[in-house]
Amino acid sequence: MSASTPPSSLTDDYTRRIADDLLANRGEQERVRDELTRLRAELSQLEESEHVLVKMQQVLGADGASAAKHGKETTAVPKARRTAGGAGTDKSSRGAEPSTAPGSGSTATTGRNAGEPTWRELTVQYLAGADGPRSAAEVSAALAEAHPHRQVQVTVVRSALEQGVAQARLERSKQGRSVFYSPAPAAAASFQETAAESP
Repeated sequence: MSASTPPSSLTDDYTRRIADDLLANRGEQERVRDELTRLRAELSQLEESEHVLVKMQQVLGADGASAAKHGKETTAVPKARRTAGGAGTDKSSRGAEPSTAPGSGSTATTGRNAGEPTWRELTVQYLAGADGPRSAAEVSAALAEAHPHRQVQVTVVRSALEQGVAQARLERSKQGRSVFYSPAPAAAASFQETAAESP
């Protein structure tokens, strides 16, 4: 019976195998893309942390060039130091040059001041207040409108969104080829509690 298998049956078998292989290939591509996005988001966060730490060292009167060089040599940036904000600005008067406190003076439109929230915090906060899932482009447009002094790039916002997904603060859903983001239930509940407490 197997010797008399019609050619159409063999064609169907090959068609199914090719379709399965193609599906597996596309799934692997998506996995690699997700991993790449996560790594980009992690790199972006590390660069942002380095920028804040260098600014803080400059405020404290340290040599900016040696601080930047030292920052490049280290492999990890402690996150706990980011919250120090303007701590120690009163002690900066002993430096040779007058220093400027974070958030004052001229600021570049591309970065953020030391006291401002990160892109990840902004995206989580925006989605927690939104009435449904949003794409990275929609989130970028909303943040650009809400924060005109900061340069919003869709790739940076997408990385921040993926970071939120990795930390279980956001959820990702797909509709066709489009990806949408919404707050994780715990993040949405904490936003509603915060909104209720604020006047």
